[in-house]
Amino acid sequence: MEIKYTTQGLLIYVAIAAYLLAFLTALLRRPAVRRPQAEKAGHILYIFGFAVAVVAFGYRWYHVRHIPFQNLFEVFLSLGMMIYPVSLFCRHILRVGGFSADMLIGAIVLLPAGFVFNAEPQQLPPALQSWLFAPHVAVYMLSYIFMAKAACQAVFQLAGFTPNQSEDLLPCEEGTYRMICAGFPLLTLGLILGSVWGKLAWGDYWGWDPKELWSLASWLVYVGYFHFRYIFGKTRPRINSIWAVAGMAVIVITLLWVNLSQLFTGLHTYAT
Repeated sequence: MEIKYTTQGLLIYVAIAAYLLAFLTALLRRPAVRRPQAEKAGHILYIFGFAVAVVAFGYRWYHVRHIPFQNLFEVFLSLGMMIYPVSLFCRHILRVGGFSADMLIGAIVLLPAGFVFNAEPQQLPPALQSWLFAPHVAVYMLSYIFMAKAACQAVFQLAGFTPNQSEDLLPCEEGTYRMICAGFPLLTLGLILGSVWGKLAWGDYWGWDPKELWSLASWLVYVGYFHFRYIFGKTRPRINSIWAVAGMAVIVITLLWVNLSQLFTGLHTYAT
């Protein structure tokens, strides 16, 4: 564990604390008499955590002089900033709940940035000095947030939870499907942009790099999810949900194990 006694670290810790307080406050919504106050307080804390995460992201950008997507510290910092806009989009556009779970996701994805990965600035390698660097990483991270929300909805479905009918939200299985429908095009775009970038940087669209292979594996798991759900529809919701959780597990392997394990070496090892 690495405590960061810096302005950057302080901002991350404040954002984590705000997200956790928002989550704990949201849990107080269950008693009907306290629900409106708790919901409002939780949302305010959630917004505050997001604002601090944005400041932390901007501070890092200013500090390193390039968009902070280079290493795992910066990736998790960015994920902590993206969760709130995705929450709003899902709640108001897609009618998918999980607002309280999103607050917890925000805290969880900031924990590695705050306590695990080194925050020392690094020089941007030549391979990353490309116009494809920012869009490639950004669409992947957005897809990961959508897929994390889908996995949460899947876990809710497996646990037998149902949304509050008064909030006009979709059932958990349908919410999982909506989330994956939103995240899958981003996952596909990230794969395509990575291939184009590989062609420009290394002369080939596909290099059989471990990170490329696991990115393809995660994409194929969600293809399998769509195929299974198309064949059986909503008649086997538990298996649909297990597919969604499995997809998120492969994403975690792609994001963490491939980068950190000594078993894999390749062109993407800079991410450590």
